[in-house]
Amino acid sequence: GIADRVVVPPKRQIVNVFRRLWRFTRPHSGILALAFLATVVASILDGLTFTLLVPFLRLLFGGGPGVVADPSLAERILNGLIGIVFTADRNVALRNIVLLMVGVVVLKNVFVYVAGSKAAYLREVVARDLRSALYRHIQLLGLAFHQRMKGGQFVSRMIADIDQARLVVSESLISAVQNLILVIVYVTILFVLAWPLALITLLLAPAIALMMRPILRGIRRKVRDAVHERGEMAAITVETLEGARLVKAHGAESYESRRFDASTRRYLDRIVGARRLAVLSHPVSETLGAMLILLVLVLGVSRATDVRPELLVAFLAVTIRLLPPVKTLSQFPANAELALVAASRVFEILDLPPDDVDAPDAPMFPGLKRSIEFTDVWFAYEGETWVLQGVSLTVRVGEVVAVVGSSGAGKSTLVDCLPRFIEPQRGAVLVDGVPLAKYSRRSVRRSMGIVSQHTVIFNDSVRANIAYGDEQGATQTAIETASRAANAHEFIERLPDGYDTLLGERGMTLSGGERQRIAIARALLRDPPILILDEATSALDPHSERLVSEAIARLLENRTVVVIAHRLSTVARADQIVVLDRGRVVERGRHDELVGAGGVYQRLHALELAAMGPR
Repeated sequence: GIADRVVVPPKRQIVNVFRRLWRFTRPHSGILALAFLATVVASILDGLTFTLLVPFLRLLFGGGPGVVADPSLAERILNGLIGIVFTADRNVALRNIVLLMVGVVVLKNVFVYVAGSKAAYLREVVARDLRSALYRHIQLLGLAFHQRMKGGQFVSRMIADIDQARLVVSESLISAVQNLILVIVYVTILFVLAWPLALITLLLAPAIALMMRPILRGIRRKVRDAVHERGEMAAITVETLEGARLVKAHGAESYESRRFDASTRRYLDRIVGARRLAVLSHPVSETLGAMLILLVLVLGVSRATDVRPELLVAFLAVTIRLLPPVKTLSQFPANAELALVAASRVFEILDLPPDDVDAPDAPMFPGLKRSIEFTDVWFAYEGETWVLQGVSLTVRVGEVVAVVGSSGAGKSTLVDCLPRFIEPQRGAVLVDGVPLAKYSRRSVRRSMGIVSQHTVIFNDSVRANIAYGDEQGATQTAIETASRAANAHEFIERLPDGYDTLLGERGMTLSGGERQRIAIARALLRDPPILILDEATSALDPHSERLVSEAIARLLENRTVVVIAHRLSTVARADQIVVLDRGRVVERGRHDELVGAGGVYQRLHALELAAMGPR
């Protein structure tokens, strides 16, 4: 599945990923152009700094400030550009050239700062835009994606992979352009200073990049594996945090620690292997660069090239300056590919077709007037057998209909068709004879309230949790009225800040019964005409169960209700009970009728009575 595989896209996909990633820079093209322009100017000024060594060295070692006999191209250009700083007085001319060099260095670093700051901003703003795009897209994906994607893997893609992907735009691409400009400027200067030596240097320099390729390939392979292991570490961490109560209850701390340690060891092996190769790349490239410089020096002092000393010194200085950008450019393909592999993991999610969106002309749900009909509904999750097999069911307006059955019978799947969390693959759900799929999902869901035993509480205030999803902003009076009806007002008032109390992550500061009453208040505030109730009292103590049951009784008034029942005693008064077994409707009727029928319901009822024991 998408959550478990290591993404290693082929070269053509890498190019496509780069193009797509580059589109995120288009809204910021002005900043990008300024960064490139500042880079060009800084590179030219940097090259000019080293070229100024030629007249400086000639003046320093006794040469006159004027034009030498048989000047080189570099000297002719310099004499034209900076002749104004020379005077007949050697000391004054030396002072002038030093001041000019200092001025050029200062100006160069101003442009270096501009280029660096704009590149840094661009890097972060692209990461922000990419995260926002990813977060918005997952809101358009159905529950099937959320059920199969590990939370830790998704967090890894949202944070770590995007952090890696942004480097394509800044530290990889912009840095590559900067270094390419530097190489062009430096190579031009080398040809101007001494073209025979420049030609030799230009022919030998690519050998450094070629000899580094095996090392860079090894780095790429190991980091790809490390990216996956990083996601697995995040997944284990999230699972352990969410299941902390279960871990402690089963004394499984040591097991979880061993599982996490195994993942960290795998990550360590891969990332250390990559780092070792990365560390090796520096001394290897340094050694190769030193050999190149020594070769240039030997050739420079030979009769074959006949280069004057000041030109040779300047040539060597520029050659040394040339090596770092050449080295960086040689690493660009590997660094860019690693970032693009990370980006491809992000685009893999962005490429999933939105399956929780409506057509632009989808009409609003007009509300329930007569009945909801499930007609021959079939459904199977990806790669699984049929969970629902030809289910037909009618829920009349104002009725309370209970759906019961053993675990895995398809109860939740059937009910998920109502708010269109899933769509039937065969058959349809009709409302007053019209397919529910015709209406917009948002309007359908706004007409429904859902209360589950797995209550979701956000790390926000009590008020915000009760009014969640209310874009108009519910009044405090309405919130308190809903809370009183849900038997929640009294315990909320006892909280440190009342309705402004922050409830903590997943509402862990509240008891199970308190969380359920917050959820019921949330549903009551919306006042939905259709209610989906997933047995909300199954895991509560008697006192909390009584309070929640009273709140649910108020919630059921004047509504059409579908109940997923785990305790059969809670649905004894339902208008209709539907029994599911292996995805099929096997019985339907009222409680007394089904108990006397001697079928599946009667057996489930007997098992429940036996489990309760004598009272």
